[in-house]
Amino acid sequence: MAVDFRSDPADSRGRLYREDESTFRSCFQRDRDRIIHCSAFRRLKHKTQVFIEHEGDYFRTRLTHSIEVAQVARTISGVLGLNAELTEAVALAHDLGHPPFGHTGEDALNVLMEPYGGFDHNAQALRIVTNLERHYADFDGLNLTWETLEGIAKHNGPVIGTLPYALAEYNALHDLELNSYASTEAQVAALADDITYNSHDLHDGLRAELFSTDELAELPILQDCFAEVDRKYPGLNYYRRRHEALRRFFGVLVEDVIAIARANLAELTPKTASNVRYAGRPMIQFSNGLWSDLKVVRQFLFHRMYRAPSVVKMRIEVTEAVTTLFPLFMQHPELLPKQWRKDVQKANDDVALARIVVDYIAGMTDRFALQEYERLAHRKTH
Repeated sequence: MAVDFRSDPADSRGRLYREDESTFRSCFQRDRDRIIHCSAFRRLKHKTQVFIEHEGDYFRTRLTHSIEVAQVARTISGVLGLNAELTEAVALAHDLGHPPFGHTGEDALNVLMEPYGGFDHNAQALRIVTNLERHYADFDGLNLTWETLEGIAKHNGPVIGTLPYALAEYNALHDLELNSYASTEAQVAALADDITYNSHDLHDGLRAELFSTDELAELPILQDCFAEVDRKYPGLNYYRRRHEALRRFFGVLVEDVIAIARANLAELTPKTASNVRYAGRPMIQFSNGLWSDLKVVRQFLFHRMYRAPSVVKMRIEVTEAVTTLFPLFMQHPELLPKQWRKDVQKANDDVALARIVVDYIAGMTDRFALQEYERLAHRKTH
């Protein structure tokens, strides 16, 4: 049965550059496919989630994280009767703008870019899909639909106040209604992101031996998950026990979001997708009780994983790489690859140059950034 507030591809607001429609794919399917085939998506394979890409083959990267987010988002979207293709497109694109070294790299670039408009990974994702992917004959970017671009720009909620320059520049051309909430599909992608990283960071932290299974078993939500596993499988192997408990933790988060979303939507009774955008509050969220418990888990991860001594040590090292490369390229733009130097020739001030340099560095993978740092940091300049 059709859902009134579902994003219908037949009612899409279209693309900035008009194209003939596909004969066998909806516009949202086409968006999803373009995202999967773009260069920035492939580079996520070698970009940090928490651990630097070369630290181990087991740990999540931005690519595996994005795939997991898309799976969760598609599941929730299907249960709620939403457009799964739009949900999946936003989920797959949500981290395209992350620079090398995850949030550490983003923090470093934001400081370096402060005189030139700052740096924000969500705005950078929009810049990538609207400008920096330059493969098509008729336009720069991927020419995605308004709905997908809206979801990338504001899946975490309305964007108010001073806009990041990358977002402001595109929004002036193609109004994404940044003061409203995104579609239900994009809201699902945002919560799927929260569910996914809170779950898999526990897996990766255990793998890195930053904390123990016994410590996890004392945390809210997880305490009940471990107790259920122990009742059902007494004496279960250590590794299987923790996997079963974390699997249940994952399920609790998903089921909570679905239940609250159904209750919120039933209360609002939206008749169109725009009713959701202008509801004044998100429709897709955790319950208050679960969110309170989840904040305890997040604090545990912050102190024991994101700020673990080994992780902090690596943060310092990779920050040095970024803070060395940025001023080096600013002073010597001739060191940029040939195709980037063409843009430099059009730059008429330091702001324009800095934005070219940050686009280049933000697109680097972890390994390439470290290689460029080693290659260029000690070169003799004249």
